Amino acid sequence: MTDILTDRTTASASGPADGPGTGDAVVLPTANGRATARTTGRATSARANGEEGRDRAAGRLGLDAARRLRTLTGVDEELLARVRYERSKYTALGGVVLGTSVIAGFSMWNFATEALGRVSAAALVPTVIWMLFVLNLDRWLVTPQPNARRRVGPLLTRLLIALMLGAVIAEPLVLRIFQTAVEQHVADERTRVVDELRTNLVRCNPVPSTTRTAVPKGCGTTYILSFGATPGEQAEELAALRSDAATLQKRVDVDTTRLEAIDSEVRDECRVLIRMASTGLYQRTSECQRLRGKARDYRTTHHTGENEKRLAGMHSRILGIEAGLTSSRAAFLKTRADGIQRRLDAERAKQKEIGALERIRALDELASGNAVLFVGVWLVRLLFVLLDVLPVLVKYLSGETAYDRMLTGESNSAVKIHSEEVRLAERRATANLEIGQDAIEQEVRRHRVESEAALREHTATMNIRVRQAVNALEDEIRRSSTV
Repeated sequence: MTDILTDRTTASASGPADGPGTGDAVVLPTANGRATARTTGRATSARANGEEGRDRAAGRLGLDAARRLRTLTGVDEELLARVRYERSKYTALGGVVLGTSVIAGFSMWNFATEALGRVSAAALVPTVIWMLFVLNLDRWLVTPQPNARRRVGPLLTRLLIALMLGAVIAEPLVLRIFQTAVEQHVADERTRVVDELRTNLVRCNPVPSTTRTAVPKGCGTTYILSFGATPGEQAEELAALRSDAATLQKRVDVDTTRLEAIDSEVRDECRVLIRMASTGLYQRTSECQRLRGKARDYRTTHHTGENEKRLAGMHSRILGIEAGLTSSRAAFLKTRADGIQRRLDAERAKQKEIGALERIRALDELASGNAVLFVGVWLVRLLFVLLDVLPVLVKYLSGETAYDRMLTGESNSAVKIHSEEVRLAERRATANLEIGQDAIEQEVRRHRVESEAALREHTATMNIRVRQAVNALEDEIRRSSTV
């Protein structure tokens, strides 16, 4: 009974009863009720310990994640631990820095895929490099600096760097947003360029009518095609032949008209017969004979027959040249069409993929002709620039924090301590130098004294030797005088 009451007390302390299996003790009115209650209590305790362990693990993961985010802001955890209430601010600032780097990575991914013309794993290399670069650059920009409020120059420099970086990152994202309109405009522009090229090639390469064809206005070497043979020579020959045939035709017509008039006179005159008085026969008049001779002389002198044959030959030649000219024109047109098609294919080959510069130019052309689109493009650009500048703005517009003041104090203190250490080291070095100098001076004085003493000893020795020599000489002189 005591065990049952104990289990009930444990169950009521653990929380409200939600039924079996919720972690509370269950008392059964059976003989084994005590064992059942104990088993349920142990299960409840184990489950509570497991949940507590999971909560602790989740808390540790959360703390590790928050610490990693704060690492992106360049703060000192030991110094920040003294102002715990500011941890959340720097954790959020680290999240902003991470978000900006992710946006920069996405922007570089779009730029790389547009430059390659397709989605490729090779685009990951510049994407990761650019993301890490922007991450470290933003970390440098938002890293707390001591005495930052006293220096306006570094703040403006950092804002300028952030603005330039934001403009670079924003452009690929803007192009991505307006991708459909940009690609359609580029496609239309490329079609227009191809059509204009085709028109210029046709205009600058007309079917030549002479061997010397003047280059049309506005046609340079860019639009001139080269041909192996042209129908210009045949056209010149045909024109000359037609001119000669026309001249000859006029002469033949004049001669034919004159000859028909003479023949008409011959027919009219020769139709009249006169009777000869001597023979009684009918014969033509002498005028008829004269007119016939005149007609013969006219044909002979004017070469009417030869001219007609020559004119017929010219017409036959003209027909042959016209047939050849038609074939030559057809060959020229086919050659020109093939050359134009090759130039168009070469132009289309240059237009394989839409590059980044082409997209930027297309977007500017679209925006310049549409005020609504112009405003929309610049709003999107300013939005992404603002997002990229956001870490610096959040850092420097949030005001000076307690951590910043503590960092300034730590920095100033470190500077003072370092200055004192430098002065101490300077004094120690100066003292060592003075001590060394005194030792050297003492050594010099000692050597000088020793040198003077040695000199005096040498002088005394020499004096003794001189006196001994003098004494010896005196003794020798005495002995000599005594003898």
